[in-house]
Amino acid sequence: MKECNQCGKCCTKYSDGGLSATESEIHMWELFNPEISEYVRNGKIWMSPDTGNQLTLCPWLRKVPNQEKYTCDIYFDRPDDCKYYPVTIDQMINDDCEMLDIRDLENPKKAQKTLDKLMADSRPACE
Repeated sequence: MKECNQCGKCCTKYSDGGLSATESEIHMWELFNPEISEYVRNGKIWMSPDTGNQLTLCPWLRKVPNQEKYTCDIYFDRPDDCKYYPVTIDQMINDDCEMLDIRDLENPKKAQKTLDKLMADSRPACE
């Protein structure tokens, strides 16, 4: 498994309605980050504050100038959907995630265990 290279594939694929936020995340944004909550409508995220329509790209995603990399303006306050990604090797394959190494495809069960270890700090503990 490679380290994330900030290719932005996950952000560009899911930011047009494929992400959600919990009521508590939205409530925290309303209290502490009103600039984020402006992009929430009826519990849906990344909605245009002007039209109320779903945006085609996350408003917090920024392309690094002169590079094929992306950054997130709300990285520490991003929704759990973003924090938990990627969840499965199948998802990474489907999304053409650049963290995958050819060896991961040869042994997906081992790769899943590696991914779970890498993401342990980002995901809630299993009960």
